[in-house]
Amino acid sequence: MRDRDTTSPVVEQRGRDTCRRYRPCRPADARRAVELAVTECRGAHGGPSCDAGALSDAVLVASELTTNAILHGGGITDFRVDVVDPGARPGVRLSVCDRSHDLPVAVPATDDRGRRRLGGRGWPIVCRLAREVRVADLPTGGKCITVVVPLS
Repeated sequence: MRDRDTTSPVVEQRGRDTCRRYRPCRPADARRAVELAVTECRGAHGGPSCDAGALSDAVLVASELTTNAILHGGGITDFRVDVVDPGARPGVRLSVCDRSHDLPVAVPATDDRGRRRLGGRGWPIVCRLAREVRVADLPTGGKCITVVVPLS
């Protein structure tokens, strides 16, 4: 997606949680949103600290989900990120919505002739790194994938 295809973030207040919401976005925008949400939570609310590896996992999952929505889901219709459970089990909650009802699938690394396939590894990465994964149909069409990636 090009710069002209993006918009500025909208920040919603939900109780004590601040949720960043972008529509539409590129994978790079999603990565920046995750970094910003974690940084703001740590600074403003004395939120959880996380090591570079945990933040890297959350950034990778955001990138994979948004890339899959663009490539396979007809584009991103909504994107949200916030930090949840700042106590004992902090995590980054990501929600990525798209236009497709098709569920994500894991594709074998090789085809039936034994040749390596390009791609097909994003969904298994998401499932491995997230502690919670939920896929829900949207009433207006499409689906929303929500995951929580641990920060500790």
